[in-house]
Amino acid sequence: MSSNISVYRICGFCSSEFLAKKTTTKYCSLRCASKDYKRRLKNQKIESSNLQTIKIKNQPLIELKDKEFLTVKQLALLLGFSVKTVYRLINTKRINAYNFSERKTLIRRCDINALFEKPQIGFEVVLRPIEQNKLKLRTAILSQKYKRNLIFQVVLYSTL
Repeated sequence: MSSNISVYRICGFCSSEFLAKKTTTKYCSLRCASKDYKRRLKNQKIESSNLQTIKIKNQPLIELKDKEFLTVKQLALLLGFSVKTVYRLINTKRINAYNFSERKTLIRRCDINALFEKPQIGFEVVLRPIEQNKLKLRTAILSQKYKRNLIFQVVLYSTL
């Protein structure tokens, strides 16, 4: 049984118009159908490869989330910091670390969590009057720079 239907369609691969004998026809020729099939297989392989890569990249982070003690390098990876930044936090006593040997420094998980629970260390702004003879010179320079007159000097004190 043959069909007497003729429908104008657009090819799914080359986007050219063709006369189809069935309503389910998607491609103008066998060549376009096989090329589109290969393109779909290639895209599926690329997508599965990308998913595997993402899974492998995230694997160390998943393992680190369950550990109670972390090394400096692991903590840097977990927080997204550089190793130097972690050592700087250790030297300024913002993170408690334990040195077991020259090359083995461990940090407890609860110390890291406590770092984020502390209120942020900021600066306290104190306004104090400026001496009258220095006031004219400073306000002239600052008013040119910021287009306004300043009467007070801003002093930042660390709250450490």
